[in-house]
Amino acid sequence: MPRHAAFYQWRDTIAAHFPDLTKPQVYVLALWSWGMVCTRCCGLTTVTVFLAMFFACPVSNMRQRLREFYQEADAKAGKNRQALDVSTCFAPLLGWVLEGWPNRQLPIALDATSRGDQFVVLAISVVYRGCSVPVAWRILPATLSTPWRDEWLALLKQFKGVVPPGWTVLALTDRGLWAPWLFQAIVDLDWHPFMRINAGGTFRPDGRAQFQPLKSFAAREGARWRGRGTAFSTPGRQLHCTLMAWWGPGHEEPWLILTDLAPEVGGADWYGLRAWIEQGFKDIKRGGWQWQHTRMSDATRAERLWLAIAVATLWLLRVGGEAEQKGQDQQAAESLPELDLSVPVAEAGTTTAKKGPRKRWRLVSVFALGWLVILMALLDQAPLPLGAWYPEPWPEVPESASAQQSPVPLNDTG
Repeated sequence: MPRHAAFYQWRDTIAAHFPDLTKPQVYVLALWSWGMVCTRCCGLTTVTVFLAMFFACPVSNMRQRLREFYQEADAKAGKNRQALDVSTCFAPLLGWVLEGWPNRQLPIALDATSRGDQFVVLAISVVYRGCSVPVAWRILPATLSTPWRDEWLALLKQFKGVVPPGWTVLALTDRGLWAPWLFQAIVDLDWHPFMRINAGGTFRPDGRAQFQPLKSFAAREGARWRGRGTAFSTPGRQLHCTLMAWWGPGHEEPWLILTDLAPEVGGADWYGLRAWIEQGFKDIKRGGWQWQHTRMSDATRAERLWLAIAVATLWLLRVGGEAEQKGQDQQAAESLPELDLSVPVAEAGTTTAKKGPRKRWRLVSVFALGWLVILMALLDQAPLPLGAWYPEPWPEVPESASAQQSPVPLNDTG
């Protein structure tokens, strides 16, 4: 396929998934994401020079067009200019993920990452094959002191009604994000919070009179417990929920998870899926788009640039996941042994095996594999690969779940 025809196919793909964007916004979003994929960089200068060569146009013209994508309206040249409201793109982004998703089980992670001492990014990402694609984000100055409550609630609000009824959406968070209001906000979306908490609190299983220290529910390596009850003894902070506790092999401490799921539905080791968002942050930074080198100082402009980053990432993960599923990475995957998911995540990415969450080392991440497949297609003038979703099998429920619903000795290992 001629290179210009391939680009216009990509532009049309973006237009189909963002119907509320104007034609100029779609075109420049296509330019940004196309340039990022071809250069594996999100820097304005690098993308500008490449696209100017690609389209044989003046560098200054291309640079101005790319800059206006993230500028506010009054900074743009000409009349009837408008600033991009990036929050209107969050629901379509998640809709793009749901399109063609082959099952009704979707793991999502919420986390924060920083760009030095300049920005803090609050991100909601779909985790997929050891990587992640952001579907909503808020970028704040790193010096801003805030609990982030309003920001997280505003992000989650964008997804009200987006996921069809009957889907199981698992929303994973680390200890730093634990808050009862966030738990409830996730439940209000008909999603399922899966929130890790610190071991300093207490929990009272249903049918028991006394609160027990959280750490006593998995007091030694290999211990596992789950059941319904009340978290925290302080009046006003109490939450009726499910506690899932597990001290995995090689961990320094147990994972303690609060969720609204029934005890027999899952296990604390599912929390290992959350680590994939960290790999996603690496892909945005030094492992992929090199965002850590950005010279932007305006958080709102950075939020708009992240839309192109998200779209480019989504493309690579769709293509890379399809390629891996079809065996292009089979030799690399089969040449190395499978490892338990409880071991810290490999930098190259992870995957889950048939019986519960497990992982194996990848020689090439799905992100990198997608980039290679697209690059080869462009070099060969082959049909432009757009990929498809191939999520790995949903983790099975760990053994002995049913036996641990009722009150049992707290140190029972199941």
